[in-house]
Amino acid sequence: MPTRHLRITGRVQGVGYRWHMAQQAQALNIQGWVRNRLDGSVEALAHGPADAVQALIDWAHQGPAMAQVQAVQVSEAKLDDDELLKGFEQRQTV
Repeated sequence: MPTRHLRITGRVQGVGYRWHMAQQAQALNIQGWVRNRLDGSVEALAHGPADAVQALIDWAHQGPAMAQVQAVQVSEAKLDDDELLKGFEQRQTV
């Protein structure tokens, strides 16, 4: 199963982006996390079936109604041996 790292830029903080992404990921049975970055972007890690991960990436380009997504950078990622993913969670800002 693929693991993808996403960095989303634009008007993506203060619009419910993290909450909505977590809801989408849970509906797609994707494991991982989402968090705000101090630079104003949103960062996420998605792990699951290829079609579900792609569906989340497709959703990330739109986001919730109030968001204005400028770009979504997607890269392959590897899970750290000590990183146990249970569901999809919202994490603290870094």
